[in-house]
Parts: sequence; C-alpha cells; structure tokens
Amino acid sequence: MHEHATDGPVGAELLDRIVRLNRWVTHHTTWTVPLAQARVLSQINELGPVRVSDLARAEHCSQPTMTTLVHRLQEQQLVARTTDPDDARATRISLTPQGRRMLADLRRERARAVESLIADLTPAQRRGLQGALQALTGLLGAAYRQSADLSIKSVSKDLSSS
Repeated sequence: MHEHATDGPVGAELLDRIVRLNRWVTHHTTWTVPLAQARVLSQINELGPVRVSDLARAEHCSQPTMTTLVHRLQEQQLVARTTDPDDARATRISLTPQGRRMLADLRRERARAVESLIADLTPAQRRGLQGALQALTGLLGAAYRQSADLSIKSVSKDLSSS
C-alpha cells in the first residue's frame, strides 16, 4: 500500500482514502451488470423516479449516453418508464422490483469485500471505524442540507428575477 502524507487538509485526505477504498472494493467485486449500469441503478434508487436528463446530469454524461444506458437497463427489466405526472410529454425512470433486487445484491457483494478487510482489523481499529461512521453520517447530513439550501436559493433567485 502506498503511504500518503497526513499534513494535507482533512477533506483531501478523507477523499483520497474513500476513493482508494472504493476503487479496491470495485476491483474485488463480482459484477453481474456493467459498472456504469450499476451506478445508474444506484442513482435512480437515490433520486426516485427521475427523468433521463436529470440522470445524465447526476452522472456527468450526455443525454444520449444516458438514454442508451437506460434502454439497456429497461431491456433487462431492471428499470421501467412511466409518464411524468408534471409533463405528459416526458417520462420518468424508476427501478422495477427486479432492479431493486439487483442493486441489493450488488451492494451485498461490495459489503462482503469490505467486511473481509474489517475482519483483519484490531478491535480498536473496528471501534475507530464505528466513530468514523458517525462522523461520516454527520458529514453527509451537512452535505445534503447544503445542497438543499443551494437549491432553495437558486429557486428563490429564479423567482425574484422573473
């Protein structure tokens, strides 16, 4: 394992470790669908019924690329299209029961890879992970609150400039 200096900002160190752990787990996971499709399933699960354009934005890809990914998932009966209740011309993508099972299976497989690593830690290190999980939960809460605040400010700005 490569050692990295710990004199940098905590945020940079945290992201470095998360990215490296995620990369390791991804490499040591058996994938039953391509990784890009698994990511889209996860995004749909998090966002709820969503338009293809919003999925593309969330995944930082073009709309045609996302349309292709969604079409492949639909062919596998992992996602379904429904009419958007806000705009009958548009559709929303949601997970099917089969898609939810697939995502749950993928997450269990990834968790097994992490659990195999945790099993090799000392009891003190495992307790440290419990504390880190609490801190990460707080960090995620702050991130989602900040995102919501930015969205509200953006909507307010849009309304005031109309």
